[in-house]
Amino acid sequence: MGMVTVGLPPFQALVDAHWRDVARLARALAGPVDGDDVAQRAWEKAFAAYPGLTSAKNLRSWLLTITARCATDVHRARRPQRPLDDAPPIAVDGPDAADWPDPDLWQAVNGLPERQRYAITLKYVGDLDHHGVAAALDTTPAASRRLVSDALATLRRTLGVTS
Repeated sequence: MGMVTVGLPPFQALVDAHWRDVARLARALAGPVDGDDVAQRAWEKAFAAYPGLTSAKNLRSWLLTITARCATDVHRARRPQRPLDDAPPIAVDGPDAADWPDPDLWQAVNGLPERQRYAITLKYVGDLDHHGVAAALDTTPAASRRLVSDALATLRRTLGVTS
């Protein structure tokens, strides 16, 4: 018996529509060097899983979840990780350098605990709502809100920002 087709667009259309988002999130989570590898792994995993999808809803969120999980795998395999703040990241064949946060902010985000760093990056770089962040981190939307809130509070303290 064949699979039921759900009207998925051609995979290339997915790549064309979302490659910048995947590249930006991969580099934000894994750094400018490992980011390219993370993006490549995410696309490979997405390509392998794509024919088995049962819904064409939220494909961007699905891709960014895969990207976040690939970044987690790379991060855990590379511990202890050297700081990524030696120099501001330079984008090559990917997002414009203007897409990167300023060096002080990048350093502060890099210093956050892993789950807070991933939550805030998924929320603000990946532009996911709390349901999307929760799905990527395998948690609840309430826990996602808390992770983002705690990360923002830490960043405000670290950077001396008053609200």
